[in-house]
Amino acid sequence: MFLTGVAAIVTGGGSGLGRATAEALAARGAKVAVFDVNPAAAAEAARVIGGLAVVGDVADEASAVAAIAKAKAAHGPARVLVNCAGIGTPKRVVGREGPQPLADFERVIRVNLIGTFNMIRLAAAEMGKLDSIAGERGVVISTASVAAYEGQIGQAAYSASKGGIVAMTLPIARELAQFGVRVNAIAPGVFMTPMMAGLPQAAQESLGASVPFPQRLGAPAEYAALAVHIIENGYINGETIRIDGALRMPPK
Repeated sequence: MFLTGVAAIVTGGGSGLGRATAEALAARGAKVAVFDVNPAAAAEAARVIGGLAVVGDVADEASAVAAIAKAKAAHGPARVLVNCAGIGTPKRVVGREGPQPLADFERVIRVNLIGTFNMIRLAAAEMGKLDSIAGERGVVISTASVAAYEGQIGQAAYSASKGGIVAMTLPIARELAQFGVRVNAIAPGVFMTPMMAGLPQAAQESLGASVPFPQRLGAPAEYAALAVHIIENGYINGETIRIDGALRMPPK
């Protein structure tokens, strides 16, 4: 799918991987709606790319419906959805203070997995009604993680949420094939995101050095470049693609 003039929604588009993706899509000529829970971040990202800022919670049905409607009113129905919204705070299942609070686990699952599914179902319902362009009506990309495969100690909730994204990508791709909508996921390794930037410099350097090659943290622009390629390559469907410099995470 060529991106020129195409309406796109990027969740978590106010920072990190989402912002880099919003910038890359806009550079290709897409009309981008930056959907983020942070109003200031959404507004700034949208200003930079000449897009639309949409504020809301991906895991809340009414909020997501309103966001998609606002984007549609400004740009027309979205043919591209990139799900980058996500959270993840390391916490042991059984720590010094006892078992992990169930609410903490539920929150990560709700934002990362349910939020991703919520956006897919709503966007896909709109995509399926569109006229096809060269046999295609839409493209969905979700953000998984290498933690879906090699979750570390303290990542039970995060790994479960990302593993769920990996697991649902193929069945959703199979279901939406009848409408000409492709569905894929990207599983990034250690990337320089706001979450990573909050770590001490020594920790960042150590994580970068653990990557076989290149020995550094991934750049958000590299994630964005892969997202653009998936959108433009019509034969990639039902896949989760790792982008991690050959990294395989140790237990901790």
